[in-house]
Amino acid sequence: MSLGQAIAPHLPYLRRYGRAISGSQQSGDALVARLLETLVAHPDAIDAGNELRIQLYRMVHDNFGLMTDRAASGDETVPTEIAVADARLRRIPSLARQALLLTAVEGFNAAETGRIIGRDAAAVEALIAEAMEEIDRQTRARILIIEDEPIIAMDIEMIVRELGHDVVAVATTHAEAVADARTHQPGLVLADIQLADNSSGIEAVQEILTAMTVPVIFITAFPERLLTGDRPEPAFLLTKPYQPATLRAAISQVLFFDESTVPA
Repeated sequence: MSLGQAIAPHLPYLRRYGRAISGSQQSGDALVARLLETLVAHPDAIDAGNELRIQLYRMVHDNFGLMTDRAASGDETVPTEIAVADARLRRIPSLARQALLLTAVEGFNAAETGRIIGRDAAAVEALIAEAMEEIDRQTRARILIIEDEPIIAMDIEMIVRELGHDVVAVATTHAEAVADARTHQPGLVLADIQLADNSSGIEAVQEILTAMTVPVIFITAFPERLLTGDRPEPAFLLTKPYQPATLRAAISQVLFFDESTVPA
């Protein structure tokens, strides 16, 4: 199997991680594109004797570190969302946030995460605890849930409220979602892809975004369909089924890049 064939199955999930740590599709996909450019020029950058997935995530991690260094130095070409992140990075170490994402969203264990970010397992556990504590202090939001399955909606609502956020409404259809968004002006939207009236949660969100600017997390059982990098796609995406820690990490990460929640 060629290196390209070996890497291909990992690309959607590398894009998900890149988008999550950088705050946007454009920035996240650029991190992955830089990885691919590096491997085209230097295929020996991959050690065939070590696990490929961990090496690929490590390269995205390193590329993001270079981007945040540019933001910290005042580079005006760095995307706005990275500048917002930099404002928070003065209050929470980037490494702690990435440890949280790698374990809660990407499914690595503490030892594997340590190999990616250059720490041992005990240090990773400490970083995760640090990230959760600090992000919870920094981020609070009024959340609109768009979900047509009652049990799932109740589960999401319970998790969201336990995290200290307010749930302004739970919508099950396109029309309800748009009306609730206009009425309540949420600070975050959690949206299923397929709704009860057979409409698309993506279309509902697109209509909502014509009237307001609000961060969005999409929830789907088929993430690969929205991680191609070939068209406008979500920056934040959760895979069904998910664990409470996954939802918590995703919400915290979205709000991390929301300028309205940056502490003064």
